[in-house]
Amino acid sequence: MEKDLSKIGENLAATYLISKKYNILLQNFHTQYGEIDIISEHNNTLIFVEVKTRSSSLKNAFNSVSYAKQKRISQTASIFLSKFPQYEDYQTRFDVIAILFHPQNNNFTLKHLKNAFSPPPLF
Repeated sequence: MEKDLSKIGENLAATYLISKKYNILLQNFHTQYGEIDIISEHNNTLIFVEVKTRSSSLKNAFNSVSYAKQKRISQTASIFLSKFPQYEDYQTRFDVIAILFHPQNNNFTLKHLKNAFSPPPLF
């Protein structure tokens, strides 16, 4: 069920971003360091989005993006930029979208935190 909830959350986040005129470039970009849930472009800014879906609280969702997770996302973003040099002149941003599932009414709340973190040093 947790895997299904995560997938639903990622799809909700992508739909939300599209509604805000973001261009989704990739979903679930994998490297040896980890995965970035959504890579999008908006106003010449490349945005790496981590999506966290929880049924407990939005705060728990945001807090689950630890320093170690931020570092893995940053490393993965660096690999993306090396594989897709056409984006090297873009500004970059790291966002977190937290989605809270309300099981009592089968509803969701979405919160988009732009510039959620700055990339930690890679080494």
